[in-house]
Amino acid sequence: MRALLRLAMDVSDETPLVLIDPDTAQWIQELEPGLLLVPDRNNFEYIYRVSDLAELPGKKYQKIRSQLNRFRKNCTHTVEPIIPGNLEEVMELLRKWHDWKGCDKNPVLAHEVEAAFYAVEHFTELPLKGFLLRVDSEVGAISLFERLNADTALIHFEKGLPDCEGIYKAINAKTAAALAGEVEYINRESDLGVGGLREAKLRYHPHHMVEVYSLKRPNCASPELRLGIT
Repeated sequence: MRALLRLAMDVSDETPLVLIDPDTAQWIQELEPGLLLVPDRNNFEYIYRVSDLAELPGKKYQKIRSQLNRFRKNCTHTVEPIIPGNLEEVMELLRKWHDWKGCDKNPVLAHEVEAAFYAVEHFTELPLKGFLLRVDSEVGAISLFERLNADTALIHFEKGLPDCEGIYKAINAKTAAALAGEVEYINRESDLGVGGLREAKLRYHPHHMVEVYSLKRPNCASPELRLGIT
């Protein structure tokens, strides 16, 4: 670990290590108490009870339930599993989403949609599962996920087009309902510090967050002094 820390200090910017889980952060702090480890809120992962996302119970979900009910009333739709036979339709939705969001001008979104294309291209090898939602027979939303561990599923990608209000609520609820008998929790990853995305994730009332930490560069003369390495 000391060798890794020294290398990171030698070659990196002001944040030599990122995405450090709590146990590793504690180990690093015990190993080198002088190092500065800080919570990285932008990369905290949101964990929800699958039953909450599937059932939307109580007053705190009332607005989301209303939006979902309007979608179901106003948009003729069907939901089906993603299988090799409809992967090209999933790719077409990603191309439309790319153009709608102007991903060419946004590096973060460009990398995200590139990763989504890769996931779809290697759907069976990874392996992933997913659902697509059709509005008037056209694919309007998708969800791609996998089993993370015994009690948690991880949603990698959830994309929808603006053709029908509430479509994200619909694909979210469908995915949760399908996973309700398999896992207790759903990990919906981080918000990357994006304001609108953070608000949307908080609106679903996470059960808890998975914290991560970053190592910040101390204001010392050399990596050796910073790390106490002779």
